[in-house]
Amino acid sequence: QVQLVESGGGLVQAGGSLGLSCAASGRTFGSYIMGWFRQPPGKEREFVAAISWNGGTILYADSVKGRFTISRDNAKNTVTLQMNSLKPEDTAVYYCAARLANYGYTRIDLYPHWGQGTQVTVST
Repeated sequence: QVQLVESGGGLVQAGGSLGLSCAASGRTFGSYIMGWFRQPPGKEREFVAAISWNGGTILYADSVKGRFTISRDNAKNTVTLQMNSLKPEDTAVYYCAARLANYGYTRIDLYPHWGQGTQVTVST
């Protein structure tokens, strides 16, 4: 079992940057695939980025490629999402998620472990 806590959300102007962090409990963090998802206002939750246990596989949604960077530090049990060149359409609640199986990185329904979410608001 792993518990996840996100931090780092807030209000930023368009074109700005923000870094999100997800702290995980448990001694098996290094075994988990970690993902970031977001839920814009009035919309369904969507995939943002995911990283394999050793960082060898990294995936991004097309909408964030070239602007967002996911990384992890297994020694510190953390995964981060660096968000640059933010746009108003990036406004959402951002969630950290974890799963063990090494497939279906973008599948929301396959992640059993979720954080509580952190709000990111990008103003014009």
